[in-house]
Amino acid sequence: MSNFRPKLRIGVLFGGRSGEHEVSLRSARSVMSALDPARYEVVPIGITKEGRWLSTNVEALTSGDAGDARAATLLPEPSEASLMAIDPVEGGHDVATLSAITELDVVFPVLHGPYGEDGTVQGLLELAGLPYVGAGVVGSAVGMDKAIFKQVMTAGGLPVLPWLFLTRRQWIADPDKVVAAVEQALTYPVFTKPANLGSSVGISKCRNRDELRAGLAEAARFDRRIVVEQGIDRARELEVSVMGNDDPIASVVGEVRPRREFYDYVAKYMAEPGSEDESELIIPAAIDPVLAEAVRELAIRAYKAIDCAGLGRVDLLLDDNNGRIYLNEINTIPGFTSISMYPKLWEATGISYSELLDRLIDLAIERHQEKAELTTSIDISALGEGERGSA
Repeated sequence: MSNFRPKLRIGVLFGGRSGEHEVSLRSARSVMSALDPARYEVVPIGITKEGRWLSTNVEALTSGDAGDARAATLLPEPSEASLMAIDPVEGGHDVATLSAITELDVVFPVLHGPYGEDGTVQGLLELAGLPYVGAGVVGSAVGMDKAIFKQVMTAGGLPVLPWLFLTRRQWIADPDKVVAAVEQALTYPVFTKPANLGSSVGISKCRNRDELRAGLAEAARFDRRIVVEQGIDRARELEVSVMGNDDPIASVVGEVRPRREFYDYVAKYMAEPGSEDESELIIPAAIDPVLAEAVRELAIRAYKAIDCAGLGRVDLLLDDNNGRIYLNEINTIPGFTSISMYPKLWEATGISYSELLDRLIDLAIERHQEKAELTTSIDISALGEGERGSA
């Protein structure tokens, strides 16, 4: 019997409209270079900062010279599981034709932040009937929105730090009132955060009223929803990589020790090795084994609570004063660069980068197949009179 297995066509989505566009390009480059060419045919799909989809490579999108790339799209219906080219009709006005570029077996969204990690792209892929890596619409949306995530954690009895939610409109209308509300509920230092961004974009550590005002203004640049969170004097930043669908597993616990004020965008993606901005990544974290197991269990509980799937990096805070653990957030599409914590934690657990990608693709197919077995329509004629009436 032949063991021949046709290559899977993996559509890798990268770029996007969020403030994390550049991070996505770095992640996608790492992912595509690590996908086994014997098992997969990579189909790169770039999304410009303006939201235009292109059949192009990372280098073209990075340089901004994607002029020869074909405009592309996915149709929101399952009969055509292909990347489609949008070709303008010569001489026509706003007229184009669609033609298939290639069929896709699985889509791997390597998109961070809004319009990629927040359930929007996941909704399109659901409509298109395509298997895709990562959480579904609900898990993605809840994981992206820091305010709703904290509300879900609280409802599930999972620990989060004291926090406040406010809107950009409230801040603009009455900054003094907002500052007073924060100072009444929380104590300095506090962190101001856009509710729907990752990679620490727009986040500020505020130690006094002037810094609070500046932090709120910065967060309001990026989102209409803002979270203000209580800071901890002696906080240790712990991270756990989680993988799986209904029965997820957790990696060893890692710790980030920033040399900057906190683990911000510069520390994550721009710090040169050995520079004063480079954070120290400790894998495994230097914590008691019993505490490490408690952290891993808490990460899995949070992962399940938001119906995460495929993958997620759970970020937690350890109060070194009293040993309490708090959930900070879940990144449903964490960074995949060579220095990113998600793959590094799995490598320390015994799963290589390339094997990790294999498992994530398998999980995407598994989840898609399970959903395909569900009943999606009802034969009304087969229902009894009582059942029809109760509807």
